[in-house]
Amino acid sequence: MIKLVAQAKLPTEFGVFDIHIFKNSIGCGEPVVLTMGDFLTGKSILCRVHSECMTGEVFHSIKCDCHAQLMLAMKKIAKIKQGIIIYLRQEGRGIGLVNKIKAYRLEDLGYDTVDANLELGLPVDNRQYDLAIKILQYFGIKQINLMTNNPDKISAFNRSKIKVIKRVPVEIKPSRLNKNYLQTKKRRLGHLLKNV
Repeated sequence: MIKLVAQAKLPTEFGVFDIHIFKNSIGCGEPVVLTMGDFLTGKSILCRVHSECMTGEVFHSIKCDCHAQLMLAMKKIAKIKQGIIIYLRQEGRGIGLVNKIKAYRLEDLGYDTVDANLELGLPVDNRQYDLAIKILQYFGIKQINLMTNNPDKISAFNRSKIKVIKRVPVEIKPSRLNKNYLQTKKRRLGHLLKNV
């Protein structure tokens, strides 16, 4: 399902990671993986499985918490000098960039993030984690401390051969502009958020 095609050192503001690019046979973009440290310890590895968000990560939109979550994950891994970030090309909870911006337009008109997708005839959350599971297996990782607020993500890994030993929250302080979005994720998608 996956094949490593490129890798290099990646110096960042948080520290030096190794970056790995994979090709995959199911055609949903090229997963990007950042790693730091040794995974041959047999211990559970700090892990963030992160879905692409061009609006947040490239253009620094504060409509969502994606950029802040990614930065927090990098900081946490750099602090302990061990971990993995699997960056999946699943823009807009898997609906793609075009549909995501169409959903944004509906949100401008008063729909929440769930109803906007439904109004477009799209799934509320179309993300898959099979690639992330294969990537963890590629690196020989069997146990993870998963950085997530999403119980569906935990369930996906618990159904696989990867064991989630602990959930590590990646909760971001809400702002005036993303508070409703975060409240919707908590209320309608069951995200484990305390501060909204």
